[in-house]
Amino acid sequence: MSTPVTTGITLKIDPSKRRSRVLAEAVELVSSMRFAITMLVMVMVAAIIGTVLKQNEALPSYVNQFGPFWYDIFGKLGLYSVYSAWWFILILALLLASTTFCIIRNAPKMIKDMRSWRLNVREVSLRNFHHKSEWVAPLSRAALAEQSAERLRHAGYRTKIVDKPNGTLVAAKKGAANKFGYIFAHSAIIIILVGGMLDSDLPIQFQERVLGKTAFQGGGLISEIAEKHRLGINNPTYRANVSIPEGESSDMATVQRADGVLLQPLPFTIHLKRFVVDFYTTGMPKLFASDVLVRDNETGKSFAATIKVNEPLLYKGVAIYQSSFGDGGTKLTLTGFPMTGVGQAPFAFKGEVNASSPLTGVPGDYEVEWTDFRAFNVENVASGAEELRGVEKRQSLGEQLSATLDKHSGSAGKEGKNKDLKNVGPSVQYKLRDKTGQAREYQNYMQPVTIDGAQVFLAGMRVNPNDAFSYLRIPADDAHTVKEWMRLRAALADPALRKAAAARYAKRAMPAAPDGASAALAAQLQESSVKSLAIFGGDGAAGGYAGVARFLEKVPAAEQQKAADIFMKILNGSLWELWQVAREQAGLPQASPDEAHGRFLQLASNALSDSFFYGAPVYLQLDDFVQVKASVLQVTRSPGKFVVYLGSLLLVLGVFAMFYIRERRVWVWLRDDDDDPGASHALMAMSTQRKTLDFENEFNDLKAKLPQSA
Repeated sequence: MSTPVTTGITLKIDPSKRRSRVLAEAVELVSSMRFAITMLVMVMVAAIIGTVLKQNEALPSYVNQFGPFWYDIFGKLGLYSVYSAWWFILILALLLASTTFCIIRNAPKMIKDMRSWRLNVREVSLRNFHHKSEWVAPLSRAALAEQSAERLRHAGYRTKIVDKPNGTLVAAKKGAANKFGYIFAHSAIIIILVGGMLDSDLPIQFQERVLGKTAFQGGGLISEIAEKHRLGINNPTYRANVSIPEGESSDMATVQRADGVLLQPLPFTIHLKRFVVDFYTTGMPKLFASDVLVRDNETGKSFAATIKVNEPLLYKGVAIYQSSFGDGGTKLTLTGFPMTGVGQAPFAFKGEVNASSPLTGVPGDYEVEWTDFRAFNVENVASGAEELRGVEKRQSLGEQLSATLDKHSGSAGKEGKNKDLKNVGPSVQYKLRDKTGQAREYQNYMQPVTIDGAQVFLAGMRVNPNDAFSYLRIPADDAHTVKEWMRLRAALADPALRKAAAARYAKRAMPAAPDGASAALAAQLQESSVKSLAIFGGDGAAGGYAGVARFLEKVPAAEQQKAADIFMKILNGSLWELWQVAREQAGLPQASPDEAHGRFLQLASNALSDSFFYGAPVYLQLDDFVQVKASVLQVTRSPGKFVVYLGSLLLVLGVFAMFYIRERRVWVWLRDDDDDPGASHALMAMSTQRKTLDFENEFNDLKAKLPQSA
């Protein structure tokens, strides 16, 4: 048995060498092509996310869109502001490092190779080239070398003649600038990334994390906002917005953050003299521009300018773009109509866009937040049209009704393909917030709109900001107002008037007769009329056709259709009498039972059904307005812009060099001919990085020209 030999020697690895090897391997990985491609793919994925998911929106909109669970996860991943997320900046930094290391490693070798003539070739190695040619010329070796070099120079090559043992080498090269394409393209990526980072919000993030700047939430006077919410006037880069009403000035812009805004002081004051907007016949803006007066805060000098779309104003390193337009505080005069209870007395109400007003005239603690006003609305009002321009979908407030009663429900419109675009006049948009903080948003048109041959007032409602408005269609009365419908709505909520209307309906349907059977039948019909009005009126619950549908669910399925027809006949007759009772109470004559009033009652019934889903204690009808326009300007300071331009230029040059400049090298080995002492033997070989048809043609051309006699 053999015994193992112990030498007693312990191998130790120098820690410094180990660290150097690890560092070298890390640099090798980062500078590799696969790493750079991986980073580019990740940038592309981030760009897709940033395109699909709207960036820098108000956080509550993300909660409504994704729900609390995914909202929290997406927020932690930074998906709401992808381009300023730490992981995206890390990807850019790694891509920058990868490209930099790649250039550091390869650029010196490429430059050395571009300068090299590759003179260490031998005759035997040239014979292994695929593209080669041999000939014998009746010239001395020196003369043939000069002749070959001259003909290569004439073909655009740079040449060099070198004496070799037992021969002479003529080396030629053309297109060595091809390698500049690689250097330029990679340098362009570095320059563009640096320029992009210069124009990113990294300086703002630095001020937030190091200098304690925090986003401002809420409202109030700008002068009262704390310093911690303000950026420095010398902030090197920013992209901010400023909204200026006509006739007013501003020297403060806002930088949007995920949880609020930061204030960015400007080195000048912008005074909006006039805002001009023009529209196409489709309602889309054709032109909007701002006539402004700019005053330098440092020198006090002023100058006038006009800012248009794609025609920004550049001043003191800041570019001012015409971004959009909005409302600058239009003064509104409205009339409020109660939508609950038996009250129907209208009341005057005033408001101002971008401000709030406590709601008066109806019970409850509500605040009206005026969000927008539009004096110009081009809508599709074709017969059967469902969509109104600017709104994705208009749907009935009574969509929850059963199929058997769906034909009775009202909607903002029905689906249609024909377009009939018309200006339907002004509209006002507001939020109605209750004391718990819950709010619904409303949009009401000032004038009646003709839809399906009938004039209706459109009153839109939505619960979530991302939803489309659903429209209550209130029919216009003979005086083109909503008063008759409001009168009918209040009467439907009054049990006494419902009872009086039922009695009138029973009397009209069952005239007095001497026999007691008719009287009993009339009493039964009156009771059915009272019940139908009570069911349709809700009696403390949701009424309308939805209430009717719930009532009919108790009827056997086989008899539901017949019961529905009888119920609707009684209901329609009772609603007509209810309307007449309400008019008599107001001292008005009865409405004539003609087709126009029958149509009005049908539309009024549909609107009454939908009103139970309207969700507001009041309907606000716009009467008059004094419009105040506002221009929204984007102000940017982007020192990296010209850096990006330079990088883009280098990228174009690099791509051009890589694709359109081909490196070619030619070697001609000359030696004395063995058979004729006065002649010389020539061996020509040619190479290139990419073998193309042009290369083949050029080789054949040189192959034919070089052996020719002078």
